[in-house]
Amino acid sequence: MAAYVLRRILLLIPTLIGIMVLNFVIINAAPGGPVEQVLARVKGTAVQATARIGGGGSEVAGGSASASKPLDSTGGSGSKYHGASGIDPAFIQSLEKQFGFDKPAHERFFLMMKNFLRFDFGNSFFRDRSVVSLVIDKMPVSISLGVWTTLLVYLISIPLGIAKAVRDGSRFDVWTSGAVIVGNAIPSFLFAILLIVVFAGGRYLAWFPLRGLTSDDWDTLSLGGKIVDYLWHITLPVLSMVIGGFAGLTMLTKNSFLDQINQQYVVTARAKGLSERRVLYGHVFRNAMLIVIAGFPAAFVGMLFTGALLTEVIFSLDGVGLLGFEAAINRDYPVMFGTLYFFTLLGLLMKLVEDVTYVLVDPRIDFERRD
Repeated sequence: MAAYVLRRILLLIPTLIGIMVLNFVIINAAPGGPVEQVLARVKGTAVQATARIGGGGSEVAGGSASASKPLDSTGGSGSKYHGASGIDPAFIQSLEKQFGFDKPAHERFFLMMKNFLRFDFGNSFFRDRSVVSLVIDKMPVSISLGVWTTLLVYLISIPLGIAKAVRDGSRFDVWTSGAVIVGNAIPSFLFAILLIVVFAGGRYLAWFPLRGLTSDDWDTLSLGGKIVDYLWHITLPVLSMVIGGFAGLTMLTKNSFLDQINQQYVVTARAKGLSERRVLYGHVFRNAMLIVIAGFPAAFVGMLFTGALLTEVIFSLDGVGLLGFEAAINRDYPVMFGTLYFFTLLGLLMKLVEDVTYVLVDPRIDFERRD
């Protein structure tokens, strides 16, 4: 197992570099880079894209240089940037130097990767803060959503999947399958909107707050009050993500148990006179739950960083998903590439943890065997 882990760690390096190269080429080839963003704002031709953040009421505005007034490919002044017509070339050169565009693309990439290896992600172009501090500030929201959603999804899906497998074909299985189909078919952000309309003062009840992770008077509350206030704010966002995320795991659990229940060793265990509960939880459970338990690390990372963007926007939660969305709009390259590098590396490591978990759950698995 140690040799396999070492090979996987060594394989992480070219995989990570390949992902970064591909994204670097695509992002830099797209129009409306940071220099063009500033030029569009200077000329007042940028189309403002605003994301309002709940709680503090602050706004982050970005522009799309590709949405500026039509110009020729040189900007009408011999410049390579759209919207450069009438702008002092010295000012453009200072912008290039400020953003690092005075260097060739390959040199910028190697310099970026050199810094990333030391986990030096630089400073945001438009926020005057380091990328690390920005991500750390946003992490509590994303961690809250990811942890609670993943925990509840597993607590609901595993018992429900087992019950459906044991009662396969029964009325209970049919009705719960209908709920699973609905949960799988409707995106979580639509559930989020429905919950706001029904329970957050949108049209009917006003039981829950509409935005933010805490109340304005959070600092003045007691410890118990802070816990209640936090749970009060997090209920609807987590519920919307749980409803949209439990379906797949439920069916995976059911199918895994059905596959194991029909195996010969289960027939043998029953023939020995073991109770159905002993057969189910003493023999079937370990084998059936292998794929479910082993997939937990990757599922948590996916829920934490890729599944909460629209939920954060709808409930005005200032998390990592919203940070990445705003960075893409504003072409904030340090934030875009820094978060991409970190979370890609984390995802690759979690895939390795997933394989190790397979072995821990079932020692019979050996990734080093070649035959």
